[in-house]
Amino acid sequence: MNNLGQYQQLVASYATEFGTKVIAVILFWVVGRWLIGMVGRMLHSVLEKQKVDPTLMRYIGNFVAVTLNIILVVAILGYCGIQTTTFAALVAGIGIAIGAAWGGLLSNLAAGIFLVVLHPFKVNDFVTVGGVTGTVKEIGLFVTTINTPDNVMTLVGNSKIFGDTIQNYAANDFRRVELKCQLAGSADHVAAMQLLREKLATLPNVLKQPAVEVEILEFTLVGPVLAVRPFCHNDHYWQVYFDGNRTIREALAAAGFPAPMPAQMVVVHNPV
Repeated sequence: MNNLGQYQQLVASYATEFGTKVIAVILFWVVGRWLIGMVGRMLHSVLEKQKVDPTLMRYIGNFVAVTLNIILVVAILGYCGIQTTTFAALVAGIGIAIGAAWGGLLSNLAAGIFLVVLHPFKVNDFVTVGGVTGTVKEIGLFVTTINTPDNVMTLVGNSKIFGDTIQNYAANDFRRVELKCQLAGSADHVAAMQLLREKLATLPNVLKQPAVEVEILEFTLVGPVLAVRPFCHNDHYWQVYFDGNRTIREALAAAGFPAPMPAQMVVVHNPV
């Protein structure tokens, strides 16, 4: 009975000690996460007042949050009596294994840093990168998030972006809208070109300078093909594109230009 009492006291002592540590760990984690969140909000507020670029703000915020979380975990493990040096060696070993398996992540990280430093585009720019066209929503540590015109969120690896051609449509004040117009072979191309210049210049958001360009692009069996090129701000590209096509059709029809029709000449030789 004496031994049983000692065992019960020992179990109660260990249970009390273990329970106290569990409660302390939970409190440390909750309070630590709250403090990390508060630091993140304060940092974001300071950077916002300094008018730091949103992309750079996300990088700094992510870096600080990851660093503080690692410190919190190491501190909790140290409180629990776990040797942090062993933990550090374990993390290093896991890091080497992951690095060997997913070496591409490091290249994505390095490319992401270069994208922030060199600044070829920023959040809300309309771009073509890595074969994807759309609006940049976020430049992350490893991937860049792009919303395509058909509203599909697309993640592109930063290394693919940095190693490929980057087209930033929002960098310049205006861009050229590429349209085509097929004329009939019998149509007066000079009159058609002048008419289209005048009509497209009156469309909303088409710039006066540079002026609308209308020139012969190529010739087909049907007749000459005109290159019709109005200029506008990138925000109005699709409005000018669709309005331009509609105006080409309606203006030529109203002016009485013949509809382009495929035609072939058939020569018949009568036998003598």
